[in-house]
This record gives sequence, structure tokens and C-alpha cells, in this order.
Amino acid sequence: MTDAGAVVREAFGGGASVEGLVRLPGGASRETWALDAVTPDGVRHPLILRSGAEGGLGAGLSAEARLMRAAREAGVPVPGVLAEGDAYVLMERIEGETIPRRILRDDAYREALPRLAGQCGEALAAIHRMPVSALPQTAGRGGSGASGDALNQYREALDATGEPHPVFELALRRLAAARPDSGRRTVVHGDFRNGNLIVGPEGVRAVLDWELAHVGDPMEDLGWLCVKAWRFGSPLPVGGFGSYDDLVTAYEKASGHPVDREALRWWETFGVLKWGVICAVQARRHLSGESRSVELAAIGRRVCENEWDLLAMLEENPLR
Repeated sequence: MTDAGAVVREAFGGGASVEGLVRLPGGASRETWALDAVTPDGVRHPLILRSGAEGGLGAGLSAEARLMRAAREAGVPVPGVLAEGDAYVLMERIEGETIPRRILRDDAYREALPRLAGQCGEALAAIHRMPVSALPQTAGRGGSGASGDALNQYREALDATGEPHPVFELALRRLAAARPDSGRRTVVHGDFRNGNLIVGPEGVRAVLDWELAHVGDPMEDLGWLCVKAWRFGSPLPVGGFGSYDDLVTAYEKASGHPVDREALRWWETFGVLKWGVICAVQARRHLSGESRSVELAAIGRRVCENEWDLLAMLEENPLR
């Protein structure tokens, strides 16, 4: 683990100390720690330290920190970064909830729910006006990018499982026949969804998890937010908390760019396919013995859920 005391002293000066250091759950290749930095005058600063896990990969956190600084300058709600290196980033600790089921069901967030879709639209508009130069040089690789590249990426991933999935094959053909091109290429967050947002009683406080940011079609982010898996049982299509109109109206007003509803539907359909293929790939890692894991095994049951959702979407909108 990165020396938390050394990082805090770098950010606040030699007299600062660390209290309440606690490792937070989650993370395979990276660790996340909550801590308080206490300065000599007694002021306490609640912080988060992310670092490369022991024996894992830490490189890339400095690039992520630079991206978050650019996001903040563009008006995206993100934690402020105080210090960074190749294997660590120290940032503000934003209080709030990230667990979607609590956000959607707890009384504490009842007044926030009607605002969330519009706030997401505003946050996405800010992300999409970030300078592409803020992205690491490798960020264009491996991301979804243009719609054709995205389809090829997940077609290859599906083929690598060696399993027959006729619904995914059908969806790939339908998507290929109707692929959109908005003509815009922007910074794309890559995983903007319920679960990667810190929410308070007043609404969205911060956007998290920038590891998948890349250059692409901005409609990719809007479509991913609408994928059924991120609704967590709610009938509302945008993150389980809002309508398409709420999201689109706010995004168009904040960005100045009209949203093609057919393109949004294409990227939502692609998002369901993408999540289904990811579930199949993860389950295969367990079944093949590559990484024996109850979590990976359990995610395999999500494959059929996404196949069912895709059939329903393609019946409603065949994408021909």
C-alpha cells in the first residue's frame, strides 16, 4: 500500500497527520482507503486515498487524477484532487450514498429522485465538453469509440467465450444494420450509471469511476445510463429514477446539442448487449478455472436476463 502519511504530508505540509485510516471494501487491482488528515491547527480534512493494491497494478492513477481535474474545470461534480502519483491519488471524501437500491428506496432520497435524471443530463453535458486532450493517450483504445468499433469489440469477446448465444448474435446483426453516427466525438465517461454516483438528499454530489473514459460518441453515455440493469427493479428507464424526457431535456439545454432519440435507443440496446456479453465473459472465467469465484459464477445468471431484455427491445424496435 502507498504510505498514507507521506501522501498527506505532501498535500498538507510536514506537520499533518493521519487518523482513522480504514480500508473500504471492493477493488481487485486497486485499494481504496478512507482517512482524515489533521493539520497542526487541528483542522480535520476527510479524504479518500486510492492506490495500487499490493502485488497489483497501480500505474494509471495519475492520469485518472488529471482527468478528474479537467472534469472539475468543465463543471462536472467530482471530488477535488489534492495529490497524485503513478500509484496513488488523494482526493476529497464526498459524503453520500452510492448503493442504488438505497438511493431508490430510502426516504432520505425521496426529494432527490425527481431531480436525478436532469442532474445526470447536466453532468453528462459537462463531461462531453471536456477537452479530449485531458484523456490519457491510450484512452481511445479498448473503449467503445465509434459504434462499429464497439460492435466489433463485443463480437470478438462473445466469440472468445466459445458459447452459443443466439440472442446476442441476433442483436449484433440488428445493431450492425442500423448503426448511428452523431458526427460528434467527445470525452465519454464509459461507465456513467446509477452506482457510480454519490447522491445526497439534494441530488447528485459526485461522479465516480473514470477508469473507462475514452473518445467516442456522447450518446454512448446516455444509452448506458438507461440500460435496464441499472434500474434495479424500478420501472423508470433512466437509472430507475427518471424518464427519457427528463434526461434528454436537461442534456439538450446544458449541451446545446439535440439528442437523436433513435440513436439513444441504439446505444441503450447496445448497452444491454454489452452488459450481457460481459456477464458471459465473467462467468466463463470461473467455469474455465481461470479465476474461481462465487461472484463470477453468480454473474452468469445475468446472461439470460439480458437476453430476455434484448428480445423485448428488438420486438419493440427491430432496428432494421
